[in-house]
Amino acid sequence: MPADLNRVTLVGRLTRDPELRHTGGGDPICSIRLACSSRGRGDDGQWTDKPNYFDVTVFGRQAETASTYLAKGRRIGVDGRLSWREWQAQDGSKRQSVEVIANDVFFLDSRGDGEGGGGGGGFPASQGSGWSPAPAGGGDLPVDRSDMKPQPARSDDDDIPF
Repeated sequence: MPADLNRVTLVGRLTRDPELRHTGGGDPICSIRLACSSRGRGDDGQWTDKPNYFDVTVFGRQAETASTYLAKGRRIGVDGRLSWREWQAQDGSKRQSVEVIANDVFFLDSRGDGEGGGGGGGFPASQGSGWSPAPAGGGDLPVDRSDMKPQPARSDDDDIPF
């Protein structure tokens, strides 16, 4: 029997500033809301954009980074999985929701581009990615320094790289 697959990739804009909170154990959790448009033909035959809104939850160090660098209007990409939950409201009715649990969050524009246009970036805000925030005055996106490690000294004089 084949394995199930639960994966979602979204690209859109934040509809509000991120909300950072912490669990009882101190683990960070960041909630963001993402708007992604779908294009389709309306009843009149004209092309229209239909907005779709998604609640996204980010955990750990990623959550702290998202709350620091993201703001309403920023364009991001999210790779993650869907999570469904059900509960009983105060009035006794059953409620349900589907949210995206983010594995990776990608910053797709710079802070100044928040209200429009694309632009630079593409830096993942994931825990093991090796990135760190840019130094003060040197920009507002994290800088990926994972490939900037010094090379070990070579013991032979052979110039062939393999």
